[in-house]
Amino acid sequence: MRLDPVSLKLFVSVVERGSIAAAAQEGHIAAAAVSKRMSELEAVLRTPLLLRTNKGAQATPAGLALLNLARRLLVDLDDIAAQMRDWSGGTRGQVRVFANISAITQFLPQEIAAFLARYPQVEVHLQERISSAIVKAVVENEADVGICMSGASGDELEVLLPYHEDELVLIVPRGHALAKKRAVRFGETLSHDFVGLHTGSSINQLLERASLEAQRSLRRRIQVTSYDALARMVEAGLGIGAMPRAVAQPLARSLGIVVVGLKEPWAKRQLAICVRSYAGLPVAARLLVDSLRSA
Repeated sequence: MRLDPVSLKLFVSVVERGSIAAAAQEGHIAAAAVSKRMSELEAVLRTPLLLRTNKGAQATPAGLALLNLARRLLVDLDDIAAQMRDWSGGTRGQVRVFANISAITQFLPQEIAAFLARYPQVEVHLQERISSAIVKAVVENEADVGICMSGASGDELEVLLPYHEDELVLIVPRGHALAKKRAVRFGETLSHDFVGLHTGSSINQLLERASLEAQRSLRRRIQVTSYDALARMVEAGLGIGAMPRAVAQPLARSLGIVVVGLKEPWAKRQLAICVRSYAGLPVAARLLVDSLRSA
């Protein structure tokens, strides 16, 4: 049995893009050639890998299993090529990092910049995801390194602690009933409308859990996808919101909002760096993890 890395790469592309035509366009190859390679791959492995319909293609259960294996193999092959190519040029490689919005807005810009200044031939590909999606991506080898809330870790991961802590605070419009208080208990906020982050965010989940414990409902009036948008909605009087203090304070200096502390133990949060296996990381990814942990 011989497996062709090109066919595996095309297979991953078909599943991720949802169609043979899209994979062909991405790979600059004829759709018929991609279809033939998929059929040959199924013949070699003696099992159907794709369900083809007039709407596209999706992986069978066997195809999903192959997807994870193929991603891992392709990363390993890339790592071999990166390490063996031009040794005189120093450390090379690519690192796929998925991180939540809190890590991206507070810590990663400076820390990745410092890492790349030290290792200029390493490419860091950073994508924002919610914590649950980050864990899933690391488990399925879609990402090398994940940065998420520590409580989102899975059994198949090594979670490397500590990374950073942050503190959740409220932001309210100037002139709001809570604006004159330095800090409040969460129960005092539940009579007010909230501006929330996108569905599935760890802050949303934390506030929902706290409201359930208080046996009250969270009145979420609108949802947005960034801290900047959240702050502007709060400034416009559409509700109050929660975000990390390090993000809220600079926004409060430029917008008509006030930062109010939260007198709750859960307002202090721990972020974690998670990997599938530290020992199994490509060299460049391991260097990045070490750099982030020492920041």
